[in-house]
Amino acid sequence: MSLGFSVDALLPKARGGGQLRMGLVRLSEEEWLQPEPDAAARAAGFADWPEGVQLTAEAAAPGEELAAMLGVNGALPEAALSAHEDMCLLTKRADENVYRLIGAAVAWPSDWHPKDKIGLPLRALHAPIAGYEEHLATGVDRFMDTLKAGAIYGRCNWFITPTEANRWLAAGSPMEEFAHVTPDNAGEALFVRSERQTLRRLPETGSILFTIGIYVQPLGKLGRDNIMTLSDAVQTLIAGEGDRRGAPRYANALRDFALGK
Repeated sequence: MSLGFSVDALLPKARGGGQLRMGLVRLSEEEWLQPEPDAAARAAGFADWPEGVQLTAEAAAPGEELAAMLGVNGALPEAALSAHEDMCLLTKRADENVYRLIGAAVAWPSDWHPKDKIGLPLRALHAPIAGYEEHLATGVDRFMDTLKAGAIYGRCNWFITPTEANRWLAAGSPMEEFAHVTPDNAGEALFVRSERQTLRRLPETGSILFTIGIYVQPLGKLGRDNIMTLSDAVQTLIAGEGDRRGAPRYANALRDFALGK
């Protein structure tokens, strides 16, 4: 099973509701990154939000290695600028047994600030996600330790957001953000955001590259099967995660829209 490059293509491969899972699939080199990135959109994204680039000294060598792999001059910022995907570098220090975020070039975050995450270990990076520690942390740590250079793995997720912007930074509480949503306007007022994530180990430095490709579509423009899947999944989000995403405010409107479509 591969991954596509659109919300409609990614949703069938993503987790529904319930317990978190990694859901990794093996990708070929040709399936790694979106083949035709919008260079102007990427340049504007980084120009508008310079805080999206956060680098430690440890990111220099793997960043240069990555840029060379992509055929561009520079390091991590230039690599991410040349691609559709945002890019993060993680490494394990010689005196530690955890992977830390050492570099981030993120133009289009999904409600997070790289400046708040740089230098943190994996478990702290994911601390806001309800269920991560209980259901995913150990498996993710094991995967990172055993990931071999040359292998590429991908996964995808989804969010319901009140904006179609590629950069999503919540402006208020979830209840406030979705206060305008009704069954009648849900198709236009709700947007489905999917992250197409990939992981691979850089062969020379041994750092792990995490890429995040952002795709956003109005709910009403998705295929009926995907709308129904989202309606069911939102109703079954695990406790805490649904609240963090604002699900209690829009879930019934989404369900009523799906049933009436």
